[in-house]
Formats: sequence, C-alpha cells, structure tokens
Amino acid sequence: MIERLREDVACVFERDPAARSWWEVVTAYPGVHAVWLYRLSHWLWKRGWFWLARFLSYWTRWFTGIEIHPAAKIGRRFFIDHGMGVVIGETAVVGDDCTLYHGVTLGGTSWQKGKRHPTLGNGVVVGAGAKILGPITVGDNARIGSNSVVLKDVPPSATVVGIPGHVVHKATAAQKAAIAKQLRFDAYGLAPDMPDPVAYAINRMLEHIQVLDRQIEELRRALREAGIAVPEVELPPLEACELRNGKEEKNA
Repeated sequence: MIERLREDVACVFERDPAARSWWEVVTAYPGVHAVWLYRLSHWLWKRGWFWLARFLSYWTRWFTGIEIHPAAKIGRRFFIDHGMGVVIGETAVVGDDCTLYHGVTLGGTSWQKGKRHPTLGNGVVVGAGAKILGPITVGDNARIGSNSVVLKDVPPSATVVGIPGHVVHKATAAQKAAIAKQLRFDAYGLAPDMPDPVAYAINRMLEHIQVLDRQIEELRRALREAGIAVPEVELPPLEACELRNGKEEKNA
C-alpha cells in the first residue's frame, strides 16, 4: 500500500511541471486525494460494504469535485490533473499510467445492467472536457483531444479529436516501439502540429478535381484534332484553392 501511495505522488512530478514538493502534492492536489479515497472505497466495495463505499465516494465528490464510482477498476500511477468535474462510471476500467484532465467523463450510454462504460488501456491521456461514452475500448498510449466525444473504439497509439471523435494520427511501428519503451506525454492529448483531417480530405478532393480537369482538357484536344467542335467554357483556376493545416504551415 505504501508503494502505491508513493507511486501516486511520484507520477505527479512526471506529468505536472507546477508540482514543487511532496508536501504540496500530498496536501493540495485534489486529484491525488480523489484517487486515494477511491482506493479505500473500492476496497470497501469489494468486501460487500456497498453503502459505506458509495457514501465515501459521495463525500469524495463533495471534497474534491471528482466522482469515481467505487466499483470502477483503476490501475497504478493514475493521475487526475486539476480534476474538477471528472466522472468515472461504475463499469469503467482504467489501465496503468493514465492521465485525465478536468471535465472528463467516462460514461455509459445505456440504462441496462452490465458493462456500459469505457475501458482505457495503459498510458492513455484524455484532454479536458472529453467525453468517452459506452462500452468501448481505448487502446494503449492513445490520446483523446480536449472536448472530444468518443463513441467508437480507438486503436492503440492513435490521437482522436472532434465531435464525434475521429482519428487524426496513428503511430507507425517505430513510434509504437518508442512509446512502449518510454511514456510519451502530450498535455491535454493535443499537440500544436496536429494534422487536420478535414483539411486533409478537402486537399485530396482538390487534387482529384485537378487531375480530372487535366484529363478533360486532353479529351477536348483530341476531339479538336479529330475535327469535332468543342464549345469553350472558361473555368476558374484551382491552383490557389488549397487548405493548409497547422502541421503543413509549420513545415512551410
């Protein structure tokens, strides 16, 4: 138990540059208090003290602003940064080395009994305000961007943004190997050079239109050479029509 407590404090220094001392973390970090009180309520829940476990969970929510159902399963070195408004449901499962920011919900989408909350793998980062809903699985080392709403499974080492959430980045095999050796931490699950999937799709559509335009022009030339009259219709050029995302602008 002492080792778990030390791990819960040590992981704060790894993920929060504002942490200055152990005393500060132990006395002034509601995310650490919520995790410790959850572990106690979970211990009571597993031994059949259901009302007492729920009452302790209720008191923890009042004291920290963080609600964790005592039946949820949470791994080691779990860190809730800032914490206010975090909700973790009854059948949620959270792996080791995960980080949640304020306003995160691991919620259910059904009133039926059984598994109805998400499962997070190891090393997952969930940005502020994100909602992960339903009995879905978020793979190891995935990143959920702030304010995203995730309703489908997320592959390992992927980054998800948007409403509904969609994957904007998947790590290569080399990146996955590097992540396996060392935890890669992106605060709030986002990075400044993150690609924009909408801009990417529109860029590809524009490229496709330009190729079709060239093919049509070649057909028109062939018809004219064959003596077939083709009416001239002036079209606006597409060379200047291009969307750029943050990553492309940074590299330009």
